[in-house]
Amino acid sequence: MTETTHLQTTPPGDGAKPRSPEYRLAVDALRGLRQDLIDDAFAYRLLPRMRVDGPLTRRLPGRLREYAAWTPHALIAVTALFTLLLTSVDTDAEVLLIAPLTVLPVLLTMVRPVGAFWLSMAATPVVGVIGSSWGDWPWQDGSFACHLSVLTVVAIRTRPRTAAWMWVLTAAYALVVDAGFGPGYGTNSAPMLIFSAMILLCVTVWHIRRDAAQEVTAQQTVTAHERSRRTLLEERTTIARELHDVVAHHMSVVAIQAEAAPYRVENPPPELEKAFATIRENAVAALTELRRVLGVVRAEDYEAPDAPQPTLADLDGLLANVREAGLSVEKVVTGAVRELPQGVELSAYRIVQEALSNSLRHAPGASARVEIGYVLGGLGLRIVNGPPPNLSLIKPSPGAGHGITGMRERVTMLNGEMTAGRTDDGGYEVAVFLPVALPDEDDV
Repeated sequence: MTETTHLQTTPPGDGAKPRSPEYRLAVDALRGLRQDLIDDAFAYRLLPRMRVDGPLTRRLPGRLREYAAWTPHALIAVTALFTLLLTSVDTDAEVLLIAPLTVLPVLLTMVRPVGAFWLSMAATPVVGVIGSSWGDWPWQDGSFACHLSVLTVVAIRTRPRTAAWMWVLTAAYALVVDAGFGPGYGTNSAPMLIFSAMILLCVTVWHIRRDAAQEVTAQQTVTAHERSRRTLLEERTTIARELHDVVAHHMSVVAIQAEAAPYRVENPPPELEKAFATIRENAVAALTELRRVLGVVRAEDYEAPDAPQPTLADLDGLLANVREAGLSVEKVVTGAVRELPQGVELSAYRIVQEALSNSLRHAPGASARVEIGYVLGGLGLRIVNGPPPNLSLIKPSPGAGHGITGMRERVTMLNGEMTAGRTDDGGYEVAVFLPVALPDEDDV
């Protein structure tokens, strides 16, 4: 046994000293500044129209709803007009030169938001030098309103980090111009920095709340999807457990009859005995596999029922229990009553049971009606209940909708059809048709 020692070597050209955390923090900060305010600073980003599906806008007439979608653009245009009025208050002959410098950045926020910030920063010293109000330095009245408006709109249209960088650059500009011209003139840098910080803080809080609400909504959607998927799997597992006895019974009968068939024929040929033996072996093997699969879908605490699975013949007992629970229910049977396949009988019983349970849960005190129709080629079910007489008796149910999922799974398994929904009088109706092969079709 040999021991190998691995020596860690430094790659060529990588012998530089490790950088300090402060250096890396500064580099990351400058990288963020470049990404937010330098890279593609004048990229075209058209301001989208406002959604009109809110609680207020959805109530507007169609024509007004179309106009309401342009509300953000109208607000920016009004802000630009207000900035123009402030610019022309204390300015005489220079208004034609100064007005575009204070209005264009506000309007540019609708198409190139980051570029509008840089244009406002560049226009501020020009307006400050040309303007006649030297008492307001470095922001004239029009520039003050313009820069605050641009900061607000750009912060809304971008992300909180961009808003922070804009405020930092604004503060840096204020410090530079105050240091160079502050001793001789008054300054309004403090009001600008205070107002802009308050506005950007409010916008940042709005961004955080909106992102959190979107994340919660997405998480709730995923959770609801997973809950529906889990409910669907649970319902399918329940159906598989219930149908095990039905299928196992038929497979056991096949195996027993295949074993006894050769003894009912005098001197059967070897080929017939071999065929029946093969049938019995396949039936026993299928029954073994069926039990193995059932063991997989069973829960750890699952206990097989001692009583046989219910059928439509046991429906009267179910209705009696429902009446004792407070639901007035009536049963109507049409057509010639006949014995149906056990899978159909079991599914029909469970569908009626779940529909009546929903009536008890969501319409306490109402009356219900169960209609069973034996028709040519299938079985029809209709369970309908009236509206609840007292809405205060209804309690919220976290499992609402799971029963409908189970019923649909049973109907789909039997290639049937199902509709469920509210009636005109405020009740609820479940209509199901389960196809059953005709006797002459089985003989073919």
